[in-house]
Amino acid sequence: MRLEAIKDRGISHMSYYLSDGGEAVVVDPRRDVDAYINLAKEDCAKIEYALETHRNEDYVVGSLELKEAVGVEICHSKDLPFGYGDHNLTGNEVISIGRLRIMTLATPGHTLDSLCYAVEDSKLGQEPIMIFTGDTLFSGDVGRTDLAGPNHVSTLSGQLFDSIHEKILPLGDQAVVYPAHASGSICGSHISDRDVTTVGVERKTNPLLNLIRDDFIKNRVENRMLRPPYFSKMEEWNLNGPPLLKYASPSRHIPIKDFESLWRQPDTVVIDTRNPDAFAASHIPGSLSIWLEGSAYHPGWVVDYDKKIILVVERREDAEKATTYLSRIGFDEVVGYLCPGIDGWRNRGQLTESFGVLTAPTLKDMLDRDAVTLIDVRDPDEYASGHIPRAANIYVGKIDAEARNIQGGKPVVITCSWGGRGSLATSILKRHGFKTVLNLLGGMNAWKSLNYPIEKS
Repeated sequence: MRLEAIKDRGISHMSYYLSDGGEAVVVDPRRDVDAYINLAKEDCAKIEYALETHRNEDYVVGSLELKEAVGVEICHSKDLPFGYGDHNLTGNEVISIGRLRIMTLATPGHTLDSLCYAVEDSKLGQEPIMIFTGDTLFSGDVGRTDLAGPNHVSTLSGQLFDSIHEKILPLGDQAVVYPAHASGSICGSHISDRDVTTVGVERKTNPLLNLIRDDFIKNRVENRMLRPPYFSKMEEWNLNGPPLLKYASPSRHIPIKDFESLWRQPDTVVIDTRNPDAFAASHIPGSLSIWLEGSAYHPGWVVDYDKKIILVVERREDAEKATTYLSRIGFDEVVGYLCPGIDGWRNRGQLTESFGVLTAPTLKDMLDRDAVTLIDVRDPDEYASGHIPRAANIYVGKIDAEARNIQGGKPVVITCSWGGRGSLATSILKRHGFKTVLNLLGGMNAWKSLNYPIEKS
């Protein structure tokens, strides 16, 4: 038997390759499927099934890509009208590969169509050795129940409680839990930094599993989480079947003259994936600063799907990574990247602009003199856990809509955890015409390391 976890860091998505006896399955495959195909080649195995735990909201499901590539059978729940797939599962089926028996469990709660897959090894008896829990149970957390809208949270939360206590916990403390997301995912609010856990560990340490049903429902109802606008696109594609990657626009290198022409078109957006300090020093006017791994998630907040994307990258190999990250959340119109890069652009006399950065001691001095407007662009939970006194909280994904409400009489300083989201927010405010906007490099990490004052709310 072989089990491999494939982690997508930008969105903290976890997918799994499981093989035995020359047969394999992939659980919750991502859109770029080469990793699974290469693993199967190593094992001389045939990938028989793509097992979906639910209609995912935060990335494009790759089951159709696997079917196109190696002819897998796609399995998902019967409880949504999927427009693609081969098996609509009820929650009582058993799928076999080699000596492994994979039992499907209907576990509604996160969504109506949520499934888990418990795995038995016939040589070891009938105790499950592992379970793929999707977004039902995470390490230290459980799935969110708000995606169907506020009128359904209470009902879904009750179903989630029942699914966990009636379907998952009875599998036994020995069962290893493989969730669909790790720490940092938007699909959970307090996922721990253990990518893998066990039923026994969660029974003992997960605070939500020790609540009675009414308190669990209350906790879920009061659990306010951000919902990125791109979720709607993912839900539509993952229900009806996303387009295959072979139909996406091929990314290419773009000479300076052609790049300038594209840059000036209103249906094009420039994403600069260099680090924040490099972007601050010199960048193309109007471009968005989204560091490389951030391009796997943040464009879903700030870029419209009808826009063409052109890239500015630090290294040419970064263009392929960024294109892959963007495709995982459905941005298929990535035209290409600036070649030979920002240095070549600047050396040809093309327009550039810059914005300021500052250190934590400088910011503290400005705050002491009431000489700055400070905006914290982390998510509300991060802000509540500790922020700089007098900092207002506007999440980076909402800064575009809220820009008109930010007072520009004083210099505006943006802070986040380390500077990445701050750079994105600063680039957005520059597009709105803010003249003096500064990014705190090092962000809250730098502020805390100097033991400067922190407020909690």
